Amino acid sequence: MPTPEHRKQLEALDQRIAKLKGKEARPHQEEHYSQAQQGWRMVIELVAGLGIGFGIGYGLDSLFGTLPIFLVLFTLLGFAAGVQTMMRTAKEFQVTQSADAAGEDERDKNGD
Repeated sequence: MPTPEHRKQLEALDQRIAKLKGKEARPHQEEHYSQAQQGWRMVIELVAGLGIGFGIGYGLDSLFGTLPIFLVLFTLLGFAAGVQTMMRTAKEFQVTQSADAAGEDERDKNGD
């Protein structure tokens, strides 16, 4: 159990840490993307899913000499994977954007 003297030292240390944390700026590596960049990322993810599915399906059809059964199947699977990736990215951007908005609201309340 800490003595009263140690408690005072710990409280002073906590205050110094909080003071220093308040002065820290955001790291330079933190990047903010524009809406256009986010949109292009999502479009590229969808097209990549379609392209990969198309390539796998075409390759399997060529390998087995079948009708374009695998081509259609894997193109649809690629589309589904692309849409799923787009949705995950949209959710990630939404969480980031809401966290940024909450931080701005907090700064506005504090008068910074």
